[in-house]
Amino acid sequence: MKQALIEFLGKVMTEDRRETMINIINDRTRYLTVVLEDIFQTQNASAVLRSCDCFGVQDVHIIENRNSFNINPKVVVGTTKWLDIYRYKEQENNTRKALKDLKKQGYRIVATSPHHNDINLEEYDLNLGKTALVFGTELTGISDIVKEEADDFLKIPMHGFAESLNISVAAAISLHHLTYKLRQSNINWQLAPEERDDLYIDWMKKSIKKSDLLIQEFEERYTNQK
Repeated sequence: MKQALIEFLGKVMTEDRRETMINIINDRTRYLTVVLEDIFQTQNASAVLRSCDCFGVQDVHIIENRNSFNINPKVVVGTTKWLDIYRYKEQENNTRKALKDLKKQGYRIVATSPHHNDINLEEYDLNLGKTALVFGTELTGISDIVKEEADDFLKIPMHGFAESLNISVAAAISLHHLTYKLRQSNINWQLAPEERDDLYIDWMKKSIKKSDLLIQEFEERYTNQK
């Protein structure tokens, strides 16, 4: 049924649009994901989301403990609709909940913060498994809970007077380097066929005006053909 729906919706899209979506989906990954903990500056949060889209990272996990997560539309320029964003804000301890969920999905929790056992970005081994990069709040960085749950600590080597980078810059540098390494590796980093189909259908719905009416028409036809 999914393939039939894709074919049906594809008839109202240009060939160039369909090819663009397929090419981007083929470059999408969930092997690497991003976690933002209590980011309060909208431009920083939005810039990280834009970087995730640019480098092909499909999922972003937003932890809201003290600070609500707000998006600056001038920064994201529409990229958020192509991402899957998961928000954690209902629990007393949203950080613990988010990290536990990610671990259940097989992710290693990698805290982006200097630590006594930290690893330089260039030396991080993606073969260790699926990686969730955690970026902490602008003022204090990652929380103690992240430090407790982290499997690894990652740092970007610096050679100036500044001791840290802006979070959006740190995220962009990390994502560029790690996604480049991922695509040069033998790791099976791409989405599974079913995930690709689901994402393609979702993007088609978002790209077609009144797609809900078209899908209703498709479902009626599909039911009548049975």
